[in-house]
Amino acid sequence: MNYTGPNHEADLQFDRSFELLQQLVNFEDANKLFEQQAHTVYTACVVLWMLVYQRLKPDASLENAVKHLLDTRPTYLPENKRLEDNTLSVATGGYSRARSRLPLEVVRWFAEEVSSGILSATEPAVDEQRVFLIDGTTLALAPEKELQQAFPPASNQLGEGVWPCVLLTVFHELASGAAMLPQVGPMYGPEAISETQLARQGFEQLPENSIIMSDAGFGIFGIAHGAIDAGHDILLRMKKVNFQSLQKDAELIEQSEHHKTYRHTWKPTKKNRQTQPDLPSDCQLDVYLHEVQATDTLTLYLVSTLAQDAFASASLFERRYDVEIDIRNFKVVMDAENIRAKSVDTFMKELYTSVVAYNLTSQLRIEAAAFEKVPPRRMSFKRTWTTFQTFLLRHMHTEPERWRMAYQTALSIARKDKLPIRSKRSYRREAYRKRPKNMQFEKRTKPPSKMRDSDLK
Repeated sequence: MNYTGPNHEADLQFDRSFELLQQLVNFEDANKLFEQQAHTVYTACVVLWMLVYQRLKPDASLENAVKHLLDTRPTYLPENKRLEDNTLSVATGGYSRARSRLPLEVVRWFAEEVSSGILSATEPAVDEQRVFLIDGTTLALAPEKELQQAFPPASNQLGEGVWPCVLLTVFHELASGAAMLPQVGPMYGPEAISETQLARQGFEQLPENSIIMSDAGFGIFGIAHGAIDAGHDILLRMKKVNFQSLQKDAELIEQSEHHKTYRHTWKPTKKNRQTQPDLPSDCQLDVYLHEVQATDTLTLYLVSTLAQDAFASASLFERRYDVEIDIRNFKVVMDAENIRAKSVDTFMKELYTSVVAYNLTSQLRIEAAAFEKVPPRRMSFKRTWTTFQTFLLRHMHTEPERWRMAYQTALSIARKDKLPIRSKRSYRREAYRKRPKNMQFEKRTKPPSKMRDSDLK
């Protein structure tokens, strides 16, 4: 069957899109990183795709993933007599064991390849520089002993909780919305780590000469030094009190009715050196300080290394809030806040493949936005995700011709998934109080370390 598109240019566009997506979801190299026996059905690339499938369909169980594999018979399945004779078991044990055997390094490599592929397909947001939005968030995991030891639950005067708490610092590229791998650590316990420490660990994975942008919680010397030391520029919001402590020693170089700009040499304080003892003795940063009256009730206090005026910096910083929407899409729309793993290794694998699933949806959004000649963030992520699930998920890794036809259908639908143009919010943000939890059941306590027969009755 020969497919003929509506016009030659559209045909070429579909071919380019197909080739790019095939590159983003090409798992064959994973088999070279983790070689297995010749008769193995659940090879590295098969397990990777099944993991991604489960994150694209968050309600999909191990059983769903196995049956989906047998139903779709993707092209990367190895030659195997059990597959040819339709005698491969639908039991989940084989997939579960293969998932455990797959090294975490292979999953990480795959997720990084997908992120890099999406970045290479998108133009930078500011001249030749990519802008990365950073923020922190948390996840609560299943009350399993291994997870509780790695990520201790919260505690108070009444005792310790049961839900392991994971702290994440996320890095999202401004133009495409693509997510880099988050940095992960415990939120509580003796090994607890802060969002800013995690952020500094993640700067090395970002493309060279990027711009790091964040809200006031990250507007501190440690973040600025870590970013600049890694070869990046910064545009950070500061708390007013911190800004004023720098302002008094800074040189005023420009001002108007609504802004002031200063030049300053930022040096670490004694407290900075206590929390970061590895700072060089002669450490200092040449920065600009911008005080911009954005509205009658909002003044932005920004520190930057960018050679742009205060209003351009404030305009760019307005887009910092995009990362909050990205986090919502990642945690709520993609349901990454409900990872059901029972071990640290499986949690990390599911977290990384959640990033892959998020980025695959972002890629379809980028292509749809290109057709409509609008920025990718003008397209609804949730509606694009629904389109991906409905029209593409079944056809992933089938023959190129079938994929292109399915992709054309999905793309034509995704082009309509625009966000409405609304005026900015003009009212205060408010929320209802949470209702009291239902107390009709007896409060459950932690099980003893050694279970007795009577405990199971």
